Amino acid sequence: MDKRRVEAYKKRLLEKRDELSRLVTRTDQDGRAADEDTTQDVADKAANSYTKEFLFSQSDDNRRTLQLVNEALARIEAGTYGLCVACQQEVQSKRLEAVPWARHCIECQEKQEQGLL
Repeated sequence: MDKRRVEAYKKRLLEKRDELSRLVTRTDQDGRAADEDTTQDVADKAANSYTKEFLFSQSDDNRRTLQLVNEALARIEAGTYGLCVACQQEVQSKRLEAVPWARHCIECQEKQEQGLL
């Protein structure tokens, strides 16, 4: 992959990392704020509990994506970005356009989802 394309992906990944970091922080704060609400009604407590669980679940998803973005940035620094971590073949450019933090080529991703990798 040429250096210009790698730099473009790096820029997108850095922007995504910043966005996810802000989201994780805000979601954590909102989840803690839901805990501090001193409602007395059982229905209100249940609604607050649901909101808190939803926010922390959302935060967990964002943390996982953030980890994948950081791994992709590390692969850029190591010079292995754009190569499948399983088979070392080049990851399809359309896949990287859609998901710049993709670790696997399409074939290996399918194998991983089936539990074969």
